[in-house]
Amino acid sequence: MIGAATAIDDARTAARPFAQLLRYRELIWTLAWRDIHVRYKHSMLGAAWAVLPPVAMMLVFNFVFGAVADIDRQKLTGHANVPYCLFAFCGLVPWMFLANGLTAATTSLVANRQLVTKVYFPRAVLPLASIGSALIDFLIAGAILVLLTGYYHFTSDAWRFEWHPSILLLPLVVVVQIVFMCGVGLLLSMANLFYRDVGFLFRALVQLWMFLTCVVYQLDAGGGWKRLVIQLNPLTPIIRAYRDCLLFGRLPLDASFTGAAAISFLLLFLGWRWFRSREMEFAEYI
Repeated sequence: MIGAATAIDDARTAARPFAQLLRYRELIWTLAWRDIHVRYKHSMLGAAWAVLPPVAMMLVFNFVFGAVADIDRQKLTGHANVPYCLFAFCGLVPWMFLANGLTAATTSLVANRQLVTKVYFPRAVLPLASIGSALIDFLIAGAILVLLTGYYHFTSDAWRFEWHPSILLLPLVVVVQIVFMCGVGLLLSMANLFYRDVGFLFRALVQLWMFLTCVVYQLDAGGGWKRLVIQLNPLTPIIRAYRDCLLFGRLPLDASFTGAAAISFLLLFLGWRWFRSREMEFAEYI
């Protein structure tokens, strides 16, 4: 009985920080909407900037791989009939979500030094709010992806969108990506607070990370370095899962996606524990 009571108390103690964070959920969304408002306050195009970057990148890669390099579209997409613009945009939307969310999360503690030093609240609110603001842009860009899918459904001669049960798993894919981003965002925000080089390094490496992921082309596990990249990069099966659900009608629950989900939850657990253990030191490094 004593051992059972101790285990229950330990579980409650471990869950207390999450319950505290849940009580501050309104603050998370308030800060997220503040970031959105500040970002688009004096912009003529407003929320259209959530869509323009992935659209511009889609057009650039379509031009480079089509008109300049003249690469076989089947080699790029892994499918003979899928339009390349739709394939690329389906990868760029979640990628821009990740890149923008993690970039903002990395600098969130430093950018809000007044809040960190003068107001009490769970400091994890700040990187999570940055990811929340990127989620809003992701949803806007996702709506454009739906419209683009409808456009190619009615205009393409070789490809048609077909309803498949795999689309019901799309929310699961989004949740796995958010969990991955929260774990990495907590680690990066804290590391950047202690060492400002982390922010510069991440901005330099994030573009390289895109090309090591199947964002704008299909990356097959053949052998050598490509197999190693796929096995070590949890974002590759996550991006593939989006296309499996939306374009190919395949269930994404294979070994690679399951491994990516496990890595994502592990990163969140480690990031949360490390963040909480060093939280009291943050004011010293601001």
